[in-house]
Amino acid sequence: MKKRLYIELENCIGCRSCLAACTQCGGHEERNRNYVYDVNPLVDRQTMPLMCLHCENPACARSCPAQAIQIHETGAVLSALVEKCIGCQNCTIACPYGIPKFDTEQNLMYKCDLCIDRTKDGIPPMCASVCPSNTLQWLTEEEIEQKEQQHKLDNDKWVASMPLEGRTEVKVNLPGILQGTEKLF
Repeated sequence: MKKRLYIELENCIGCRSCLAACTQCGGHEERNRNYVYDVNPLVDRQTMPLMCLHCENPACARSCPAQAIQIHETGAVLSALVEKCIGCQNCTIACPYGIPKFDTEQNLMYKCDLCIDRTKDGIPPMCASVCPSNTLQWLTEEEIEQKEQQHKLDNDKWVASMPLEGRTEVKVNLPGILQGTEKLF
């Protein structure tokens, strides 16, 4: 049964445990591939996790002249292959979300690969396995649909993926924000 990373942005408490866990994922060379942003640090403490959304037709892969960015059979968009990446940085420019980063020492692009060593076997990515606030969850399509129904939002208000790149493997929601729910912290 296929699962997807599901992000409930309003739950983020800024603990950054997802960042610490990311460095421990196999193949990441202790390099963080996700980010947590302070939304408006002068006003409140609202934070937001940001990681690769694993687009179905990713701009990073389309822009790579060396075909160094591969899409795994699970839908995860992988970091650039060492043996193919020519260091042109087209991928970092093409991504509408600003996710791929370039390591000048290694002359290589890196980004979230959805912990492919884990998720290909149905194990949650490291970030979702440690998130204490359930901001990051590893859910089936049915579980995601139940959440949509729970919030009783029509499809026009439900944000399943960002509009810039179309469909993505990662699902993002904003029901509390769309319904005007205020957080208590």
